[in-house]
Amino acid sequence: MARRRSSSTKLAKQMDRHILYQISVQDTEAELDFVEETYREIRGKALKSIREDFCGTANTACDFICRKKSHKAVGVDIDTEVLNWGREHNVAALSKEQQSRLTLIEGDVLNSKTEPVQAVLAMNFSYYLFRTRETLRDYFKAARKALDKDGVLFLDAYGGHEAHMEIEEERECETEDGQSFTYMWDQAKFNPINHHMVCNIHFKFPDGSKMKKAFSYEWRLWSLPELQELLKEAGFKNVTVYWEGTDEDTGEGDGVYSPATEGDADPGWVTYITAWD
Repeated sequence: MARRRSSSTKLAKQMDRHILYQISVQDTEAELDFVEETYREIRGKALKSIREDFCGTANTACDFICRKKSHKAVGVDIDTEVLNWGREHNVAALSKEQQSRLTLIEGDVLNSKTEPVQAVLAMNFSYYLFRTRETLRDYFKAARKALDKDGVLFLDAYGGHEAHMEIEEERECETEDGQSFTYMWDQAKFNPINHHMVCNIHFKFPDGSKMKKAFSYEWRLWSLPELQELLKEAGFKNVTVYWEGTDEDTGEGDGVYSPATEGDADPGWVTYITAWD
């Protein structure tokens, strides 16, 4: 998937930031497994249609389309460049029949009207870009309107005391053709008074080159009580937090998320939230 490299060009100049993001940040298989299984538990039937808000390259929407011939997906994003990249790389890799079941819309998630779907997904903390209660409540209302009568909204969220710190974290990754790189999550600025923060994603390569600020975000760190309250204010009757279990041998998360009303005071955590009527 990486571009051809010459020995005279630094890797940071050759690599594609969107490919690196999809490898290092997204796990569409695990995410869609959770969404499909949880939807069936809530509604007692199979999930066949989704809307991926803030879809970016539409990686999740495309993977959902590929899972079953009965699946349909809509992706909504306001960024022309990222959507075009997704069309050129992810959508183009689908068959004509699969493409016919996918709709991409360049527009604002607050006012983009689409056919009702069974699930709306807002993942990778994308809705954190709404930094006031009013605008986030408006988004939740818009997402609720996009759902059919049996619809469910799926969100992820993160927190813990490390989320309030100005720190950097690194993780080693590898492209499909074996090129190693380092994913760097940079919480560059945090204001404890209003919870506004600036976060960056950098990539570092074995030749010493770096892709600085490959992605940058200015958002608000929302707490779980705030999110649950705003979802209820937006009209959702049922709101559930799904907490990750712990592996007894390693003490780390086991990747299994279950409904919970009490969580551990971990330094850093990621959780799912569902909302439905």
